[in-house]
Amino acid sequence: MASLFGNGGYSFSSGSEGEDEDEGTEGYRKGGYHAARPGDRFAGGRFVAQRKLGWGNFSTVWLAYDTLESRFVALKIQKSARDYAHAARHEIELLSAATKADPTNSKCVVRLLDHFKHAGPNGQHVCLVTEFLGDSLLRLIRYNRCKGIGLSRVKEICRSVLVGLDYLHNELGIIHTDLKPENVLLVSTINPAKDPVRSGFTPILDRPVGNQYGGAVISFSEKMLKMRARRAVAKISQRRVSLGGVAAEVDEERNLDGISLKCKIVDFGNACWADQQLAGEIQTRQYRAPEVIIGSRYSYSADMWSFACMAFELATGELLFAPKCCQGCSEDEDHLAQMMETLGKMPRKMATSGTRSKDYFDRYGDLKRIKRLKFWPLDRILVERFDFTEPDAKGFTDFLQPILDFTPENRPSAMQCLKHPWLN
Repeated sequence: MASLFGNGGYSFSSGSEGEDEDEGTEGYRKGGYHAARPGDRFAGGRFVAQRKLGWGNFSTVWLAYDTLESRFVALKIQKSARDYAHAARHEIELLSAATKADPTNSKCVVRLLDHFKHAGPNGQHVCLVTEFLGDSLLRLIRYNRCKGIGLSRVKEICRSVLVGLDYLHNELGIIHTDLKPENVLLVSTINPAKDPVRSGFTPILDRPVGNQYGGAVISFSEKMLKMRARRAVAKISQRRVSLGGVAAEVDEERNLDGISLKCKIVDFGNACWADQQLAGEIQTRQYRAPEVIIGSRYSYSADMWSFACMAFELATGELLFAPKCCQGCSEDEDHLAQMMETLGKMPRKMATSGTRSKDYFDRYGDLKRIKRLKFWPLDRILVERFDFTEPDAKGFTDFLQPILDFTPENRPSAMQCLKHPWLN
């Protein structure tokens, strides 16, 4: 799946990725999804559903037409059960604050346009209306067949993301907690045909003839039902560990010229106020900061760690850390070992500071079950594995290395990163 809300749905995007997957029929029951169809009207008829953009464990997201403002928008329809409604209200609170404090729409964070409740056969659903955006950065990575998009493009994207993070951290006091390529969307679509404005798409204003509202479960063709029966519904935070199969399809890179790289941070389903932090684990595995793994306190700097991992992925097409369970060790331990093989040994004070530190480290700050680490520093990885020139590798490493400091307090802020020579 791609470009998912933390609480489950395609966030505001064009739907150009993940279109070969669907949520199946089982979630369409009391407390579950709302069975929307093209032409269905919401909010007293103002918003008209056009096509489904995507789905997640908590919601479906539709392209909709705003008849009052004559524009296309993204309509997120939350499942109706109480827990999902509570999560939606939390997201509305955060997005409302972010939108209200950015009247000039310059802070690189998605805008909430409206929210309301919609009654359907499966219950009452909280709905969020946001601006319609383009493809996710994950889609951009895959579009270029996981070859890396070039450092000049990485810099352009990094500037937008850092402006958004600086706004969230310094002006709003929000920690995103799930920054990753899926949760940053280009303002425009990669393929103009997927953009309802650029493609000249004529909005559907009435439900097509014969498409009667049939209750809680959507009616599917026999062929589609068989296809869907073969698919498992993906969990919200699942990520691909390797995109080698995608990259192997065609060896050469695609031409990215002409694609607008302006982007916005989306998906606030797992975000929190800095002084009201979430209980339990945060962040998608491959972008998870070390302090989160060991159960130490986290803050805005956890987002910065995820940002650095994402920047590396944009530049190379591959994940910086791709941990897995191994013989005699857990996924967490493999993750920590990979970090130390790239960044050096974690300081003892940091290694022993978490509630779960004793599960992984001895009293000297050494991993208990993984003893043989092979140090391969970041600049050498870029040169030897990804064929970066020495100057490019040095410049990019100079930018990333401080953000990947094991000690959270030592990491630069988003504003400090914006002033780094590599970006300027």
